[in-house]
Amino acid sequence: MAGSPHNPSVPIVLMNAKRLFNASCIALIVTAMSFALRGAAAASWATEFKLTYEQVGVINSTAFWGFTLAMVFGGPLCDAVGMKRILGLAFVGHLAGILLTIFAWNYWSLFAGTLLFGIANGSVEAACNPLITTIFSTDRTTKLNHFHAWFPGGIVIGGLLAFGLGHAGLGWKVQFATMLIPLAIYGVMFAGQSWPKTERVQQGVSTGSMFSACLHPLFIVMVVCMLMTAASEFGPQQWIPTILSNAGVSGTLVLVWITGLMWMGRQFAGVFVHKVSPLGMLLMSAVLSALGLYAMSHSTGGMLFASATIFAFGVCFFWPTMLGTVSERFPNTGALGLAILGGAGMLSGSYIVPLVGRGFDHAIAARLPVGQTAETLTAAPAGTELATQWTQIQASAGLETLGQVAVIPAVLAVVFLILLLTWKKKPAGASAH
Repeated sequence: MAGSPHNPSVPIVLMNAKRLFNASCIALIVTAMSFALRGAAAASWATEFKLTYEQVGVINSTAFWGFTLAMVFGGPLCDAVGMKRILGLAFVGHLAGILLTIFAWNYWSLFAGTLLFGIANGSVEAACNPLITTIFSTDRTTKLNHFHAWFPGGIVIGGLLAFGLGHAGLGWKVQFATMLIPLAIYGVMFAGQSWPKTERVQQGVSTGSMFSACLHPLFIVMVVCMLMTAASEFGPQQWIPTILSNAGVSGTLVLVWITGLMWMGRQFAGVFVHKVSPLGMLLMSAVLSALGLYAMSHSTGGMLFASATIFAFGVCFFWPTMLGTVSERFPNTGALGLAILGGAGMLSGSYIVPLVGRGFDHAIAARLPVGQTAETLTAAPAGTELATQWTQIQASAGLETLGQVAVIPAVLAVVFLILLLTWKKKPAGASAH
């Protein structure tokens, strides 16, 4: 039961623990690079395949709900078939997703390639989260932050590659092909390694107890919070390269800046974890996220980097701290609990990305001069008055759309404040009552 006593975990000592952790980080880099490269390719896909921004958003959202499918089904399977097999599925899915996307010929082939990639991404997280909580059972939140630092780290890598290769005249297909390198590295690093059983299996927690723990009311509250924390992070990030590129800066470089700060913050998460409670960190994150998005919606040019900095330190700790908090307070939920939480986060992303795209389309339509269409302005030659007008319309519409997303973390701040004031303190590894 979720409220049953739970003995503190005994640390798992493995000779290859460092190798397994490092390989997990590289697998997460592949996952993250895909987010950056898809974001940078959005405008090219819209032009090349004659798609609306909402359609591009639907394609990109496929990676999120594909991730969710893999998490929900792969998480519990970690106990039954082992984490090694789940990561083998991730490798195959990544390879197939990269190749199908590169050789895509229409909307549906892009859709299918992105879906395969999403399933692979979810498989990585479905296996690596319980792997890390098993190996580092006495310091879960810190090590999950270190692991998840490579999500923004991978976005930095992907964003810089997109920016550099793009300026060198190499298109999105070449950029996507670069993911084959870290894919090969993590495949080699995982090959032939010994793997521990999941922490739940080692401690003899029954499957029934695991499912029962996942029905605890406070666990369900955390799942709802995960929907909103993920929406606060993924919705803006997936569109920033496109939206801000019309606002006087490189949207891709702003994304690199945001994710670089997130990488740094997660690397030093241990300092915060030991001085501020996880719920305190989540409250701070929600407040900063809302302020950052609001400030971004009222900024242009260089000030976008300043407001993006606030946003970065807001969303920095959301994902890993949510996972660490649940793992510590609801240990009986095991790999299933982590899978439900991660799956909920990515499911949220699958909805918020096209919704932001739709909001962007509507905001553009509301700004079009009488008698003009988006198609007419898009076709205007560079440097003309119509082309300049089109850029200004997109910039204003995009910033307004980012500001609308700020409502989500503002609501979260209220929820986390209530939890912080009412949730009883429990020692690490104890179940919530």
